[in-house]
Amino acid sequence: MKTVLERFLTYTAIDTQSVYNPKTFPSTEKQKDLSLLLAKELKELGAINVCVADDASVYGTIPANYENCKAPIIGFSAHIDTTPELTGTNVKAHVVKNYDGKDIVLNEKENIVMEVSKFPHLLNYIGQDLVVTDGTTLLGADDKAGIAEIMSMAQYFHENPDVKHGEIQFFFPSDEEVGCLGAKNLNKTKFNPDFAYTLDGGPIGEITYECFNAAEAIVKINGVNIHPGLSKNQMKNAILIAKEFLNMLPDAETPGHTEKYEGYYHILEFEGEVEHTRLKFYLRDHDKAKFEERKNIIKEISNFLNKVYGENTVEFEVIDTYSNTSEVILPCFEIVEAIQNAMTSLDVKPYFSPMRGGTDGSIISFMDIPCPNICTGGHNFHGRYEYVPVQSMEKITDIIINIVKGFVK
Repeated sequence: MKTVLERFLTYTAIDTQSVYNPKTFPSTEKQKDLSLLLAKELKELGAINVCVADDASVYGTIPANYENCKAPIIGFSAHIDTTPELTGTNVKAHVVKNYDGKDIVLNEKENIVMEVSKFPHLLNYIGQDLVVTDGTTLLGADDKAGIAEIMSMAQYFHENPDVKHGEIQFFFPSDEEVGCLGAKNLNKTKFNPDFAYTLDGGPIGEITYECFNAAEAIVKINGVNIHPGLSKNQMKNAILIAKEFLNMLPDAETPGHTEKYEGYYHILEFEGEVEHTRLKFYLRDHDKAKFEERKNIIKEISNFLNKVYGENTVEFEVIDTYSNTSEVILPCFEIVEAIQNAMTSLDVKPYFSPMRGGTDGSIISFMDIPCPNICTGGHNFHGRYEYVPVQSMEKITDIIINIVKGFVK
């Protein structure tokens, strides 16, 4: 019998880092190293129809274990890859046992310290066991903690065949961190539950059924280059026009100035030269009307600059990427209430947090599989100070076990 900690440490040792702007699918072949292990473990836990897809996503099903089962088919999902933002190679995860509430020296040689003054939530876990890194890599709790918790849930039902459960389906997609590519490639002949849960959230107790409406805006500025010594009244500098474009957006509506339900414009890329400059933005808002207004602002600024500098100086394209999952989940809110009930039965206080981003659940929900998001227990994702309490992972495993039990009919 493996513990959730043992599973987690095994998974974090496998490098599954994805890459932005991938030229292959999956974006990195090394993601398949974890995929193959998960497929093997699912088979050992009694799953059927287990397979690893060409994109490295893993599928499997544990059948219902009692006759005349009327329980809904429930899906669970957590992504395989880790973010490109910090290396996932040679992760040295270790456990700080019985945490004492003081700063944690992750790497004495490199003088890397996780300071309580910067991360006061550490004080919530005094006396618990924290999994951390040596400070030179990320940990990978996003989302290997979620995978470990789901696999530990599967292990529980395998080892306790007398406990009734309905059909449970599994989907471990690749490349979530670089655009939810695995989820977008979901094979519904292999994963098509009545509803599902992603485990891709933060501290214990967090429940998310709302996310941003999201779009990507590409703005291209076409200038005119003339020798600078002869350019008066002739040069049209695309870089300067791009600067004007940026200055027309609200200064305080950026990721660094917003929280909770506040939307933003996020300048992601700014590149080019005098003749051609390109800007890439993320547009985000929970409110659908405000989201549409953000897209319209891009259009209005483009039209204004074209009036000033000439037709076709500014070209733009706005592409919707995902929508607020609440549209799909609110009509079947009992699947969210099931999380609440499971948490309170285990003395965990549930709380709702709007997702300031998207998850695979955002994609899955709009494939007719309502999919709220559950906490994994982790903190400080995507960085060297990432950590997860062991006790949180254990409790979250129990929570999803209770969710499954709660739907038995």
